Amino acid sequence: MTFTRADYEKAAQFIRRRTSLPVQVGLVLGSGLNALADAFEDRVEIPYKDIPGFPQSTVEGHAGDLVLGRLEGVPVITQKGRAHLYEGYSAQQITFPIRVMQMLDVKTLILTNAAGGLNRDFSVGDVMLINDHINYVGLAGNNPLMGRNDPTLGERFVGMAQTYDRGLREAATRTAAENNITLRHGVYVCVSGPQFESPAEIRMLRLMGADAVGMSTIHEVLVARHAKMRVLAFSGITNVAIDAIDTESETNHGEVLEASHILVPKLGTLLRGVLRTMR
Repeated sequence: MTFTRADYEKAAQFIRRRTSLPVQVGLVLGSGLNALADAFEDRVEIPYKDIPGFPQSTVEGHAGDLVLGRLEGVPVITQKGRAHLYEGYSAQQITFPIRVMQMLDVKTLILTNAAGGLNRDFSVGDVMLINDHINYVGLAGNNPLMGRNDPTLGERFVGMAQTYDRGLREAATRTAAENNITLRHGVYVCVSGPQFESPAEIRMLRLMGADAVGMSTIHEVLVARHAKMRVLAFSGITNVAIDAIDTESETNHGEVLEASHILVPKLGTLLRGVLRTMR
């Protein structure tokens, strides 16, 4: 499915009719992290199913609502859950909400995800600040920027050397230090899912230089950078990757959701600290 600027504008106009809040920050919440949006002031909540063109999430832990409100005094538009390639959506469909944020004049995008820890020093409940990524799916051609480019949305070729904004990363690092939160830094690799990785795949991804692995985020990052947004992203480590066969351990979505209870307070503190620098 191919969208045009008119499709994005139609969805943005629908949202504008529900609120006059001049949002400046976009936030995408990953598996089990919906509670981060509960503290918003002046909140307006819109189900995805009501917004023209919005993809519907079918995964447990993804609420499927768009929330607009203020956090730390900053106007924020938030996705409570996202769509994924493995649900049968195209790369353009899963990034449709980011384009709508662009139409709403969002200048900064903050993303969170649940991820498996590849780095042996990571533990369940750790937060990793993403400082770079490996777009394993996109390098193989599943990329939201494929096809005819609309120059009113962004340039044809997008540089990725400065993807994750230094100033935002520094603000997150300061907030972590001030609140005694152990903040890991590392490389996130995006795979398609929905299956979790095999032990051999885990060992391969480590050799590639990845510290955490997940099934989302990077397509959204590409569109945000195409739109010249500043980007900040966090991975919540919800499980430790299994790199050996014939083990009794097995990764499952239940443990991902369970670990989110540990991660929500940490991510909430980091998010508030970063937003305070934007007031």
